[in-house]
Amino acid sequence: MTRTGFVHQALCYGADEEFLEGTLGYVREGLEAGDALLAVVAGDNIDLLRDALGGAAREVEFIDCLDWYHYPSRTLGQYHAYCTTREQGGARRVRVIGEPVWTGRTTLEVQEWMRYESLLNVAFAESGHWILCPYDTRALPEEVITTARRTHPELAVGDDALLRNDRYAAPADFYAECDEAERELPGSAGREAVEVPFERGRTAVARAAAAEFARGRSLAEGRVQDLVVAVHETVVNAIRFGGGHGVLRLWSEPEYLVCEIADGGCGRLPHVPAFPGHLPPAPRTASGHGLWVVRQLSDLMTERLGPDGSVVRLYFRC
Repeated sequence: MTRTGFVHQALCYGADEEFLEGTLGYVREGLEAGDALLAVVAGDNIDLLRDALGGAAREVEFIDCLDWYHYPSRTLGQYHAYCTTREQGGARRVRVIGEPVWTGRTTLEVQEWMRYESLLNVAFAESGHWILCPYDTRALPEEVITTARRTHPELAVGDDALLRNDRYAAPADFYAECDEAERELPGSAGREAVEVPFERGRTAVARAAAAEFARGRSLAEGRVQDLVVAVHETVVNAIRFGGGHGVLRLWSEPEYLVCEIADGGCGRLPHVPAFPGHLPPAPRTASGHGLWVVRQLSDLMTERLGPDGSVVRLYFRC
C-alpha cells in the first residue's frame, strides 16, 4: 500500500495470529520500499516477528518495549532522534511498530501515556513516517483500548486493510481532557511538604533545597543533578513570567519525589505554545527549549499556566 505523509495507526489484536496479520505485510512492504524498520514491541512479539520474517528479520531493528517505553516525553524524544538520524542517513521513510507498556502504571502515568499517543500526531505531522501501535486486547484494560481509538487517526485491520477512525479526537481537544483529568489528582494538601519561597536574585535557595531534599531521600546522584537543573529552569520561568517570585514545594509520594513550582502570576501571560514543552524545538529556534529540557530531565511533568498564577509539578521516580 503506497502512502504519503505521516500515518499513525492502532492495531488492536486478541491473538498472536492477529498480531502477525497486522504487522507482517507492513514490515515486508517497508523493506521492499527501502524504508528503515524499527520494532519496539514485547519480547514474545519480537520472537513471533523474527520467526515469521525469517532471513528478512536481519533488516529490522528490534528493541524490547520494556527497554524503550520508560517515560512519555523521553520516549518521544528518542523516537524523534531516531527518525532524524535515519533521515540523515538517507532513509526514504521510517516505519515503527511501537507497543507502549501499560501494565504496572500509576493513574497519572497511564494518563500521560495516553497523552503521548495523541501528541505523536502533532510531533510527526510534517514527516513522512509511519507508526503502527499494537494493543493487546487480551491483557490491556478496556479504558486503554477505548482511548487508543481516540488517539490514532486510523485503525489497522488485517494484512493490508485500514479503517478511518471516526472516534479520533483532535490532539488539542484530547490534551485539554488530559489536563482536566489531572486536576482531580491530589496535590500537596495534607502532605508533609517542604516550602521554599524564592524571588528574583535568590534562586540558589531553591536549587539548594531541591538537592538536599532529593539526597535525603536517596535519589541517585545523577538524578539529583537532573532534578536540580529542572527545578532551576522552572523557577527561572516562574520569576520571569509569574511576577518575580513564587514558592517551591517538595514532597514524597510512594513512587515519586514531587517538586511543585507555583507563582501568583502577573495579570498577563505571554504566548504559550499549544503543547508546552512536549514537542522537540527546531535546533536553531531561539526560544522553546526550556520546557522541552525540563520534560526530558523529569520523569513526568504537569503544568497549569495562567495569568493569575501557574503551577508546574515535576515528578522523579524514587
